[in-house]
Amino acid sequence: MNSNSQDATRLLERLNDGDSAAANDLLPLVYDELRALAAAYFRRERSDHTLQPTALVHEAFIKLVGSPVNEWKGRAHFLAVAATAMRHTLVNHALAKKAIKRGGGAPGVMLDVEFAGATAGGLDALEVDQAIKDLSNLDPRKAKVVEMRFFGGMTIEEAAAVLDVSVSTVESDWRMARAWLSGQLSSA
Repeated sequence: MNSNSQDATRLLERLNDGDSAAANDLLPLVYDELRALAAAYFRRERSDHTLQPTALVHEAFIKLVGSPVNEWKGRAHFLAVAATAMRHTLVNHALAKKAIKRGGGAPGVMLDVEFAGATAGGLDALEVDQAIKDLSNLDPRKAKVVEMRFFGGMTIEEAAAVLDVSVSTVESDWRMARAWLSGQLSSA
């Protein structure tokens, strides 16, 4: 574990203990990583997209440190929860845009994905969200692996540590989840 990860873990422990000021020190330690994740979502987006990576990071971070969260177990756990918060923020944004247009064919937030069968333009955040919900109904752990890898940019090893399972289990879950989601999203 590098010094930055150790510092982040200590700050998360302070947050666990009710020290809300620790959030101010935590943001600079995780910001670049969160910003890189958010930027990856928008890399293939239209230039006129109304939600920007920086806004996505800030919205997710505020949700995370402002909520009465369960115990933070370290940097990897924080990033896993951040992935979920970013996913929800993207979905909420897409829903809001759709509501404004009253479903008038407004394009949703599109995501660049690595699922086989994804179109060149990416996949709609609402379609991805629904597919992950469907997967969660079938296998919640596989859905968490997708969130951590796809939205959180976590490595197989980091996801295994957060889920407290073996690396080979996460590798298998990731392969199976990608194949299942590919089928679901290519038929959407």
